[in-house]
Amino acid sequence: MSMKMTMAQALNACLSQEMARDPNIILLGEDVGKDGGVFRVTEGLFDKYGKERVMDTPLAESGIVGTSIGMAALGLRPVPEIQFDGFSFLAYHQVISHMARMRNRTRGRFTLPMVLRIPYGGAIKALEHHGEAIETLYAHLPGLVVVTPSSPYEAKGLLASALESKDPVVFLEPKRLYRAFKEEVPEERYTIPLGKARIAKEGKDISIISYGSNTPMTLETATELEKEGINAEIVDLRTLNPCDWNTVTESVKKTGRVVVVHEAVKTLGFGAEIIARINEKAFYHLVAQPRRVTSWDTIIPLPETEKYFFPDVNRIKKAVIEVMRE
Repeated sequence: MSMKMTMAQALNACLSQEMARDPNIILLGEDVGKDGGVFRVTEGLFDKYGKERVMDTPLAESGIVGTSIGMAALGLRPVPEIQFDGFSFLAYHQVISHMARMRNRTRGRFTLPMVLRIPYGGAIKALEHHGEAIETLYAHLPGLVVVTPSSPYEAKGLLASALESKDPVVFLEPKRLYRAFKEEVPEERYTIPLGKARIAKEGKDISIISYGSNTPMTLETATELEKEGINAEIVDLRTLNPCDWNTVTESVKKTGRVVVVHEAVKTLGFGAEIIARINEKAFYHLVAQPRRVTSWDTIIPLPETEKYFFPDVNRIKKAVIEVMRE
């Protein structure tokens, strides 16, 4: 059986199922309990599982993550939520110094099976610290699994896998996709493997590589490109660390052309790593210079001008056509 769900509903359904399956799962964060979270992803779980498993915390991100690290080391499976991505900087010391390193530091004696949930990204007309694309800061750290879903179906399956992982997972939930659209999502439990990309659309002329909130946009672009006679292949990375470089490489070897799309700013964004890996593994298959479509290298603007900041279908389409003409 399946039903149409938004991403927020799919994540909520997954958390509820996993908490029923595993009594060690504990949710904690600012307003995740009685209010159900600022985006209502944990709505109803306080009433269902009680205050000992769904905990409202003080406004102290470092304390939330630090407490979760202790819980995980002692055998629980905490799921801390950072209310907005920009607030995660206040817990970054805990993440980089402890969450990412505990397994290595203790030579495997302690693992941290925890999932740090972060509503992530912009384009919802929020203020600057409420719309950061921070994936590179986390994907850069050895010892973390970094995941970002692109649809309700993907979100439920990836979160279920994250809640089975022995390694700490940073689960970046694109805010603009929480209620952007609905799709059929199985009501029963299922998982999507971490570290495995998907071909969201088969194509032969050019590879468009993206993840998270930009994957639906690249699929929309691919439909527009069909009118131009361009058959684009869409690669959705799903997991940024460990990243599925084999799927990326094979797609580029097939098409010979590539455009990378992400919401983060251009300089040192994840697209730079994608293109570097392509140069290492598929350079002689390229027939044109790779392109990146990203946000601009500046602070996120005020809401009324944000549409000029983030990638959109027109910018992606323009980049693809430029590559195809080379």
